[in-house]
Amino acid sequence: MAFTTDVPLDPSLYRLDPTSLEFFKQQTGIAGEDDLKRHIFGVQAQAFAVAPYPCIYSFGFTKLRISKHPKYQNVLQLGRDCTGALLLDLGCCFGNDARKAVADGWPVTQIISTDIKQEFWDLGHDLFRSTSESFPSTFIAGDCLEPSFLTSDPGPASPSPVPDLSSITSLNDLHGTLTAIHASSIFHLFSAEEQASLIGLPRQGTVGEEVLGMSVEMYCYDPESWKKLWEDAGSFKVEAFLTEVIDLKGEVAWKMFWSATKSMGSAV
Repeated sequence: MAFTTDVPLDPSLYRLDPTSLEFFKQQTGIAGEDDLKRHIFGVQAQAFAVAPYPCIYSFGFTKLRISKHPKYQNVLQLGRDCTGALLLDLGCCFGNDARKAVADGWPVTQIISTDIKQEFWDLGHDLFRSTSESFPSTFIAGDCLEPSFLTSDPGPASPSPVPDLSSITSLNDLHGTLTAIHASSIFHLFSAEEQASLIGLPRQGTVGEEVLGMSVEMYCYDPESWKKLWEDAGSFKVEAFLTEVIDLKGEVAWKMFWSATKSMGSAV
């Protein structure tokens, strides 16, 4: 299906598992399931008019991908153990995964979220009925394939001081400062060449500990080729495996869970 703003939305695709339902009730303050559904439908319609993306059409923005990752508890532990630990949510959409991490203990002022449109973050405030004061996390809009937003120039040889997050304007301002990156909803959007260029992000000094994600259909690697891509980019310990899922059509599909980790002592 070609997605445009005149494609009718399909309410039958809406489904929240018990964990997601409880999360959205807590975050929005809407206790009634019917009221919550109407609220989510309203934000979906606004978002689809701005960006008619498959993830908006299929309610992908209601999924809590980060907490389903096998390394999630490891990442939360980094937030507890590392002073000033920073988490980047790359391709955040409405910020549901960033908010889940905050709900589970990651400091709200130590998360940076980014996506290509400012409207996504603004709609996230609508979705979760929050403001920049009640959820004071940092968001920066930009295209991670644009050098002005994310350069491939070498980063620092050693970790950098944590920047003033209120002053950052691009991911380039974060070289050498991040502890973890969540990237479940971005790699599948790009070609093989673009995916490889993104892996240059941690190689050039942007990630300190964990990069975790789930790669889905489009240009796809298998676990072995994905591991090789990362290992060729630097000294990463890469874990990747496939799991069977049922897609929206009821058909069997495959999803890859992966993580790429550098040791605490490595300068990146």
